[in-house]
Amino acid sequence: MTPASFTTGTLAPDDILAFAAELADAARPLALAYFRTPLDILSKADESPVTVADRTIEAHLRGLIEARFPDHGIFGEEMGVKPGAEPDRGPVWVIDPIDGTKSFVTGLPLFGTLIAFLDGGVPLVGLIDMPALGERWTGLPGQARFGTGPARTSGCRSLSEARFFTTAPDGFIGDDEARYRRLSAATALRRFGGDCYAYGLLASGHCDLIAETGLQPYDYMALVPVIRAAGGVVTDWAGADLTLGSDGRVLAAASPELHAQALAILRE
Repeated sequence: MTPASFTTGTLAPDDILAFAAELADAARPLALAYFRTPLDILSKADESPVTVADRTIEAHLRGLIEARFPDHGIFGEEMGVKPGAEPDRGPVWVIDPIDGTKSFVTGLPLFGTLIAFLDGGVPLVGLIDMPALGERWTGLPGQARFGTGPARTSGCRSLSEARFFTTAPDGFIGDDEARYRRLSAATALRRFGGDCYAYGLLASGHCDLIAETGLQPYDYMALVPVIRAAGGVVTDWAGADLTLGSDGRVLAAASPELHAQALAILRE
């Protein structure tokens, strides 16, 4: 993907990434100001917890985006789609102020802020920021970085050698649970939890395979540019590219070969 693929005029991927970093820099102290403090916890329709921290961060980031790019669309977890915006057309920012809210409200530092930039529905730039850990992954066409250095997947090609992550095994139900169990049993090692952090670990070569279900676009869009630029593969369970309309099933792997083996099991 070249800068010419952007419909945002003279903006290049580096320009977008620099602004995404500004957004993450602004979100980090807000998250830390609320972390491990008494919080009022509400429940959303899907029963996931929402805190004042989520809403405060998203409102702040939306304000920054509106000020810099008033014509860009915005799709956030807490406040939805910017009125008048068409997320599958033109430039749009997809943000999750606190990915891993359950970790956040229980004092676990494995929560992150996710920021993605899409053009025509395609995720071109992604950022995973871990406020409590001081770690950050970024991805744009041809370049994945962890902090100031490059990020690269392990290149693992075999399920029998793969280190497998999922956030919560109890999130798989019905046929999805059976598929998950077959996939998990075929791998070398299993770890749970981590939310977006696991995808950063995959981009840096510390785990090899992730399968999830029930995700929303703000949960996965920022992950796509990071994993792809690091040499990995990320799709839905049918092997199709992730879009704003995907069904929430996500499969990420360190190599095309590993992805194909995992996909074969999930398709059974």
